[in-house]
Amino acid sequence: MTRTASQVLERARKGLGQLPQLGRALVLVWGVAPRLTTVWAGLLVVQGLLPVVAVYLTRGLVDSLVPLMGAGGGWPRARTPLLLAAALAGVVLLTEVLQAVGRWIRVAQAEAVKDRISTLLHEKALAADLAYYESPEYFDQLHLIRYEVYERPTALLENGGALMQNALTLVAMLVVLVRFGVWVPLALAASTLPALWVVMRSVVRHHEWRVRTTPDERRANYYDWVLTSLENAPEVRLFHLGPHFQKLFAAVRARLAGERVELARFEGAAGLGAAALAFLLGGVTLGWVVWRALHGAFSLGDVAMFYQAFTQGQRLLRTLLETVGQAYGNSLFLGTLFAFLALEPKVVERTPALPPPIPLARGVRFKDVTFAYPGNQRPVLRAFNLEIPVGKVVAVVGENGAGKSTLIKLLCRLYDPQEGAIELDGVDIRALGLADLRRQFAVLFQQPVRFNASFADNIALGDLAVPAGEQAIVAAARAAGADEAASRLPHGYRTLLGKWFEGGADLSVGEWQRVALARAFYRQAPVILLDEPTSAMDSWAENDWMTRFRALAEERTALVITHRFTTAMRADVIHVMHAGRILESGTHRELVALGGRYAVSWEAQMRHAAEGPAAR
Repeated sequence: MTRTASQVLERARKGLGQLPQLGRALVLVWGVAPRLTTVWAGLLVVQGLLPVVAVYLTRGLVDSLVPLMGAGGGWPRARTPLLLAAALAGVVLLTEVLQAVGRWIRVAQAEAVKDRISTLLHEKALAADLAYYESPEYFDQLHLIRYEVYERPTALLENGGALMQNALTLVAMLVVLVRFGVWVPLALAASTLPALWVVMRSVVRHHEWRVRTTPDERRANYYDWVLTSLENAPEVRLFHLGPHFQKLFAAVRARLAGERVELARFEGAAGLGAAALAFLLGGVTLGWVVWRALHGAFSLGDVAMFYQAFTQGQRLLRTLLETVGQAYGNSLFLGTLFAFLALEPKVVERTPALPPPIPLARGVRFKDVTFAYPGNQRPVLRAFNLEIPVGKVVAVVGENGAGKSTLIKLLCRLYDPQEGAIELDGVDIRALGLADLRRQFAVLFQQPVRFNASFADNIALGDLAVPAGEQAIVAAARAAGADEAASRLPHGYRTLLGKWFEGGADLSVGEWQRVALARAFYRQAPVILLDEPTSAMDSWAENDWMTRFRALAEERTALVITHRFTTAMRADVIHVMHAGRILESGTHRELVALGGRYAVSWEAQMRHAAEGPAAR
């Protein structure tokens, strides 16, 4: 088998493999709008038959006019052609009405389907493992879904409807053409074969190009974000980075645009050649019919009917081929959507799930835990052991990369360890329901989210399970030291935060962190997990906040991840972490007296603070 033949067969096999996507799209659209879809299908059948009715009316009209040419006559003789003309006008008007109704139905279907797809995507995104978010595959899939897939289910259904409608019309036209000769429908089909090759080749090339260039598209979007976002604006200006990123953006876009133009050039040239061949064959066939009519084989009405049927047949066949190509392209992109929706998370609940121990009696325990992030062979934690006694504030200190933040991710089951177990009162957290487990924790991550919502809502989002109460929100803000920031805002706790929407006010980095702390405190969970809670605070604010925090955590269990010893020293017990292991444990005084890693770092930190800028 030649290479070309094998490529054709391979593309045909791939094309057949995409047929199930049409069924999935139909099920999706039917589930969202069954009544509209039923009406839409009925309209397609009627619209498919109307062109054939118009062809027969045209023949009747022409044949009825021939005897009247130059003969004159009143209403009795003109009645038949006028009635036929009125009927033909009625068909044209009905076609326009049905097309308008069809457009309205398609818009209604499209909006309903887009909303349904958004719901499905959001549900899957919420269920997907955190590890998936950290892979390039996720960003490639999400990019294709956002920019390519939303319209595809409705478009694929429209393709199926157009195929049905046009095929119905085409079959009727072929029946009309058979009376002129069996070879005429064959000639009609042959005139569109070049267009079939052009359509399928163009669709495959476009899809392959689109998938191949997705990383470049995302890179161009990234450069655009660097140049236009508020987050990057200060440094872009300070370091004069604008021209640099403009150059990078322009280079990527120039490459993408050049390749896209080349695709369009191929499609245009090939399409023109296919159209020329179809025109030539159509002209030869029409010439034969005219020659036969001159010899009395066909009437003038027959010639008019043939011309309409043949030209409409060519148009319908080209439309069918284009629709097949569009359907194939849509199904290729829908494969990305359905592949995303088919993702199964690895962090799942066991059935039946156990309820969490309430109240917590003994505390939290990491037991011989070994964990490596997906795609990384080097474990972050290796045979790791740690106990967080109930009612105590435990601090974990260590250098960057020691694995401190990983403890919070594992405890919240954003990941599962490869070995060992994490226990609440001796119960493996994997045996608990995910929602029930996560309700046990109030969490502040190292990079908390800045919600573009009111100051009060930014705090209330910490626990949507309870009605937002002004007193509780203010209490949480005071506990985190965020109440001063609220008092300086024009509308206090009702002030919109962030710059995404009109009227929003921004906060300093430290103030945003205090708002995030208040959100964590608002959640009345028995365990508090804080990752670098004082990293954006000065020493005065840090001392004030730690005093507030100790009062708040009086009857709760807390894990504080920090690199600041001045924060850690207020904890009941401190664990020094290095390379995924606990090296030292004890109170601040005990660790300083031990003279180990903690003591050396503490003395260096204090000496550095004592010397100050003046001494240096």
